[in-house]
Amino acid sequence: MNVAGIICEYNPFHMGHAEHIKRTREALGGDSAIVCVMSGNFVQRGEPAIFRKHARAETAVRCGADLVVELPLPYALSSAEGFAAAGVRILDSLGICGYLSFGSESGDTAALGEVAEAIVTAEAYVLTKEWLGKGIPYAAARQKAADALLGERAEALKSPNDLLGVEYLKAIAANGSALFPLAIKRTGAAHGSDTGCSATAIRRALLEKRDACANVISAKHIETEAWNSAWTFVPQPAADIYIAEIAAGRGPVSVKDYEQAVLSRLRAGVDFSNIPGASEGLDRRFLRYSAIGPTIDAILESVKTKRYAMSRLRRMLMCASLGVTNGDSYGPPPYIRVLAMNSAGMSLLKEARKKTLSPIITKPAAARGLSGSAAEIFKKEAAATDFYVLAYHDENERAGGGEWRISPVIVSD
Repeated sequence: MNVAGIICEYNPFHMGHAEHIKRTREALGGDSAIVCVMSGNFVQRGEPAIFRKHARAETAVRCGADLVVELPLPYALSSAEGFAAAGVRILDSLGICGYLSFGSESGDTAALGEVAEAIVTAEAYVLTKEWLGKGIPYAAARQKAADALLGERAEALKSPNDLLGVEYLKAIAANGSALFPLAIKRTGAAHGSDTGCSATAIRRALLEKRDACANVISAKHIETEAWNSAWTFVPQPAADIYIAEIAAGRGPVSVKDYEQAVLSRLRAGVDFSNIPGASEGLDRRFLRYSAIGPTIDAILESVKTKRYAMSRLRRMLMCASLGVTNGDSYGPPPYIRVLAMNSAGMSLLKEARKKTLSPIITKPAAARGLSGSAAEIFKKEAAATDFYVLAYHDENERAGGGEWRISPVIVSD
């Protein structure tokens, strides 16, 4: 059987994601399977996911995936490079995946590979450092280095999915991975070229609907009166799950829902010098402005300079709020947490248990047997989940300890 891995967030799952899975299966042939490594309750942009991780994992399985495992918190809140490297390491450690499939504006794996090789050379390092010395952000400095080395061939770094694809190829090379990269070209509205289909646009629509319908009390009302336009680009199985989550008072979730909790944690005192990404005086800027800023946005705007991307600052602020520190994401993810699967996924998991050296967690009780860094990261994951549920509209859904009780979602065929 051909098995492809997909590193994802599905925040939320939309038509483009379903098309990507479908075309990956077509590329692999008839007897194939899909394994997803997905961010948990907090995502790489430095924000909470719009719906909880088990709901998002279930949508993936109901819309074409077979097995979904979690990218642990410290890695999900990493740079694109760290995010990609951790995802590749998990797929490798499972021992069952032969391919890594990813969406791509160009669809040209060879061209992306050329860029990936060029930007890790000593010459690229020197050029990037020179541009950093002129006070521009790292991504822009690296782009200028790539432009100097590759000319027009460096255009891939300007497209978000191609940029992430380059990071995947870098990670495959750096880890000596046997994964075969499979770039799936993104075309048409189903892949997000229509702004209404992008995950960002769908999140915005859902949050706008939520704010306009604060007193929604039934899934029927959500589906038929106020929310239809928000589901235009969401497959029906995914929409059904998200509608149920909203009716249960578990979303959609926004970073604004945590504003007072975040401000409280920051003002209680955080060692920003020990937060991932804190360098070049950023720790001092965060320490200063987090003590006086009245809102999350106000803190970020005060800390920001032209040298730092806002996504980096959001990740730092979220890491500070959740207790993620330097060292938490060093080395490969120390365990594999299963979030959802179907019968084919169960068979894949059985095979993975024969091959992997990493602990595989299905029942939450197994997490109590972890030790060392694995135990510490799982505890931070559990604490982050307890923080995440504070945003739920239904106060009965805000109970703590959920990470130690929730088992994987099993989807019947």
